[in-house]
Amino acid sequence: MDITTILGLVLGIIFILITMVLGGSPMLFISPPSVMITIGGTLSAIIISYNMKELTNIMNVIKNAIFTKEESPHEIIALLVKFAERARREGILALEKQMEEVEDVFLRNGIQLAVDGTEPELLKDIMETELYYLEERHKKGHGQMDAISNLAPAWGMIGTLIGLILMLASLDDPDKLGPGMALALITTFYGSIMANLVFIPLSTKLKERTKDELLMRQLIIQGILSIQSGDNPRIVEQKLNSFIAPRDRMFRED
Repeated sequence: MDITTILGLVLGIIFILITMVLGGSPMLFISPPSVMITIGGTLSAIIISYNMKELTNIMNVIKNAIFTKEESPHEIIALLVKFAERARREGILALEKQMEEVEDVFLRNGIQLAVDGTEPELLKDIMETELYYLEERHKKGHGQMDAISNLAPAWGMIGTLIGLILMLASLDDPDKLGPGMALALITTFYGSIMANLVFIPLSTKLKERTKDELLMRQLIIQGILSIQSGDNPRIVEQKLNSFIAPRDRMFRED
């Protein structure tokens, strides 16, 4: 679980609730009609925008933003250096015996290609093609989060227009002015919270996570190509450490 996502959501809700309490009663901000028009309208627009498979994917995208475990580049580098040592000592075919201990499917497939004697250029082409389509799949998830973050405030504004119409239609009845104005303002409030507390931050997190994952995959490709070419394990380690910031680099002590 990504603790920063949960922490940010909880802190945002707490700060909003504190502001409500300090300003009066939180019950003033509860409006079933506003919930219906903002959440219901956003949901309806999303259903129109995507097919059933893509709608199902939205929940997976949200789950991945919250629960996906981030990979450690140091663990991947250490594993690739270990493979380089064994390949240099026993030959690259010896790596086939260690495939079971590789959890990362991308890394396992790449090592298997190398063990099978795939030409370096072809191996690189295959893995970079997979990398390209990984990025394209992630972009769809980013687009879904961006779509919701745009639609929620828009439906909040639609609710505001409905509230203003109701208010203007009841100018001769002062008792109806308050509910109309409340609907007009609270729908915008709900839409802004949905966009700025939930979906825009989730989109930002997913985009940053995609960048990190692509970097890890590029690191893996470079590592496999270096192993395949028979590079010294120390050279492999130097090459792979160049993918991460100098302050985060770790080197083995021989």
